[in-house]
Amino acid sequence: MMTSNRHNPVLFIDLKAQRRRLGRRIEQAIMKVVDRGEFILGSEIAELEQRLAAIVGARACITCASGTDALMLILTARGVGPGDGVLVPAFAYPSVAETVVLLGATPIFVDVLPDTFTLDPAGIAAGVAAARAARVAPRGVIAVDLFGHPADYRRILPAARAHELFVVCEGAHGFGATLDGARVGTFGDATAISFFPTMPLGAYGDGGAVFTDDPIIERLIRGLLAPESGVERAEHAQYDKAGRLDTLQAAVLLEKLSIFSEELSSRLQVAERYAAALADFIAVPTVAAGATSVWSHYTIKADDRDQLLTACRAWGLATRICYPVPLNRLPPFHDCPVAGGKVPVAEELSRKVLSLPMHPYLISTEQDRVIGALRTAFFQGPFEPHYG
Repeated sequence: MMTSNRHNPVLFIDLKAQRRRLGRRIEQAIMKVVDRGEFILGSEIAELEQRLAAIVGARACITCASGTDALMLILTARGVGPGDGVLVPAFAYPSVAETVVLLGATPIFVDVLPDTFTLDPAGIAAGVAAARAARVAPRGVIAVDLFGHPADYRRILPAARAHELFVVCEGAHGFGATLDGARVGTFGDATAISFFPTMPLGAYGDGGAVFTDDPIIERLIRGLLAPESGVERAEHAQYDKAGRLDTLQAAVLLEKLSIFSEELSSRLQVAERYAAALADFIAVPTVAAGATSVWSHYTIKADDRDQLLTACRAWGLATRICYPVPLNRLPPFHDCPVAGGKVPVAEELSRKVLSLPMHPYLISTEQDRVIGALRTAFFQGPFEPHYG
């Protein structure tokens, strides 16, 4: 019979497992940079940008210091500033809205879809109306690829075009995912991604990148990142930091790219095993027709989340609630417009979601512990693992 084992916790993300696989190669890559002394704009930066652009199928990739910087750079290149409004999903990481505020603009919160948890395209028109009612000019939309699943760009893009809004894609969770055969990084005006260590493709610290097919956006962003550049930086003086990716991080990412596709396959196997064992009694995540997910998180919905949380702790499982409140209810955003005046789906998700351990190195016995905890909590009985 399966029992809990608090002495061997199941980690939410096990970065040390990947380290054991790649450690020597990454150490060698780092030492090459150290021996050359090219810590800024070393040759690894250009190589990484070329490889990432080729993988995605984008015209250009510009690396930078973080995912937040990537968003800031795109919005700055689009001239966003005071008096402007940018539509953002109410269910997302706070930095999505913070970048808008940092540029002096106003986030307008839009509800999300109940299945993929991504921005609801039907809320764009209401978001535009809310912006105008608040006397801010609606300029653009930030669509977030949440928990590994791409946003509904099939409907977001035409809805945004109908109101003359630009579309920025926040693809931190979704790098490697596809929609109708196109990869995250090729939708909208530009895409921002993060290389935060816990992302599907993570560095050994902060890092980010911008993908775009627009040569003007590329030129402006490269100018913002180059302190010796004159015109572009002067045109966008509100962006006052260099924000470049370190060469050491590029060296790490190049090594991790070599196993990235294998890790995505492993994530998919974990997700499929979870679904087979849990779908009969709990709301498991879904993947839209024509889409693929990279499963950066495996997030379930449960009316009795507190009961499940208690069970997970008893079984030594690390879980997370992403996100405990909609963004519009966070203190910094209390006065910001809300499309239609409410975000009921985001409110419900904040009460019900629970993200389970998910990473490429989650072994079957650990998966059984997760499954066992949830089934025991739900059925109030013992669990014998039998899922292949």
